[in-house]
Amino acid sequence: MQRRERRDGVHNVTTNVGAVGRTPNSVPSLTAGTMVASGIAVILAQMALSVVSVLNGMIQSDLNTSATELTWILDAFLIPVSVLELTFGVLGDIFGRKRLLAGGAALMIVGGLIAFLTPGASSPHALRVTMLIGGQAILGIGAAALLPTSLAMIASGADGPGKRAHAISIWAACVAAGQLISPVGSGLMARIPHSGGPDTSWRWVFLVLAAIAAVSVIATLVLSKDSSAPEGRSLDWSGQVLIVLSLLVILFGVVQGAEDGYGSARIVLSFVIGLILLAVFVAVERRRASPLIDLRLFTSRAFSISAAITVIGMFAYLGTAYVVAVRLAAAQGYSPLKTSLAFIAMNIAGIVLFPVSSKMVQRLSPGGTLAIGMACVTVGDFVLAAIPSTNLSIGILVAPLVVVGIGFKLALTAITVVAMDSVPLEKAGMASAATSMLRDLGLTLGPAIIGSITMSSAASRIASAVSSDPTLQRSLNSFYDLPSNVPPDQQASVAAAVGAVKSGPLGANGVPAAVPSPSGQMTPFNPLKPVAFHALSDAFTVALIVCGIAAAIATMLAVILAMRRRESMPLTLN
Repeated sequence: MQRRERRDGVHNVTTNVGAVGRTPNSVPSLTAGTMVASGIAVILAQMALSVVSVLNGMIQSDLNTSATELTWILDAFLIPVSVLELTFGVLGDIFGRKRLLAGGAALMIVGGLIAFLTPGASSPHALRVTMLIGGQAILGIGAAALLPTSLAMIASGADGPGKRAHAISIWAACVAAGQLISPVGSGLMARIPHSGGPDTSWRWVFLVLAAIAAVSVIATLVLSKDSSAPEGRSLDWSGQVLIVLSLLVILFGVVQGAEDGYGSARIVLSFVIGLILLAVFVAVERRRASPLIDLRLFTSRAFSISAAITVIGMFAYLGTAYVVAVRLAAAQGYSPLKTSLAFIAMNIAGIVLFPVSSKMVQRLSPGGTLAIGMACVTVGDFVLAAIPSTNLSIGILVAPLVVVGIGFKLALTAITVVAMDSVPLEKAGMASAATSMLRDLGLTLGPAIIGSITMSSAASRIASAVSSDPTLQRSLNSFYDLPSNVPPDQQASVAAAVGAVKSGPLGANGVPAAVPSPSGQMTPFNPLKPVAFHALSDAFTVALIVCGIAAAIATMLAVILAMRRRESMPLTLN
């Protein structure tokens, strides 16, 4: 192996071609127990990420959520994962990763129990939604500790690029395993009767998450070997506060903009404040001796390009998953178990390709593997966009969803290897946290932006249909007047149906077009149902095309990475 020293006038960077540098006294030691504990932790985190996607139709029916509230329930988990991973990367490096892994799982016990205890229909709507969002947020904080910590534990213990790529591939397979187990388990658990009624069984899934989190705590404490890298690391409180606040404010604008409008004063102000805070974070980190993240990591072309691919590619992937979930569960009324079949198709490749992906990274280079992976996501998205929603069956979706899943597995392994091979051993926690943050930032943006595109497009199409059809407008007005024209014992339920239709496209689609009369005959009820369904179908097509375009951009960036000569990797950052 050749070594060379590069001087840029500011920093001296000693580099090593093709491998992560190690400090002279470092002794890699990846035990089987550490691998098992890390695997359980990442499976737990990924299960928590996936459950709402499968259950969103049932949750919407139970809690009568708007489209924005449904997005917040999912992003309540993803946002803390995105904004706290850098902080937890530092805490693990300083205080030890074993206790952080156990602590993160313990938090997920609490979050799962809170979500499980979400009140029933007799409680106020705001309380019910807030409690579920709160449980999701605590689950997200716990997952934010598990994801970078589990990766850092295995990356710091693996000796050499080949073993590291293999270990990371196992970690990525556990990510896919969690995503595969979650939808099936969620679908099965949702079939267990709950005292609150047929739409309340989703709560059992969160109780199971809490139980698995307890297993993760025990496995970590009993099986894993602790590791840390405190040298040169300190609690950069100013950096931590700035990055958390900046991302929180920006992500608030992204999610809430779907309801308030992206041109509203509150949303514009949130973006301006978030970007200012982000600029201040960069300025502060450049001047610190022990920053939260060493910004010189981004002077590596490989790391910078992979960072861009990470955000764009993961946006495309989870945006696709979000569209498929809402399309099947909330729009077409598929059961959680039936919806889970789509997620099985998306994630089965992660298990099947486990022995293949790490070899592809070594033989084709991370850039080449990334290009193939993101190209698969691109193809899958455009095929999905071409499939009409009318009489949609799971079977017709399987092939393109499998292709998307193959792309995700290859891309996830390659992205992670690029990031970990771009830094020295003592920076493993920082790099894993940064990579996890970028990955989960992309995952957070997927449902937020794609959800906004879908619902705003569908709402526009519905408004256009109503304004151009006087007969439909009169029928809709009559429907809105129904609560005052029905017997007192029916007023509450009819008013709830009218409120659901007014809440947005998903609510308008969820209320039936006809209901049985006392004589048993079907009576026209919601005139907007067919219009909403077709508007949503067209909007899903638009959203999938957007995901496909994003994946195509990530593919082109990966091709650029693959065409360039592999960069020398830093041994030390002085």
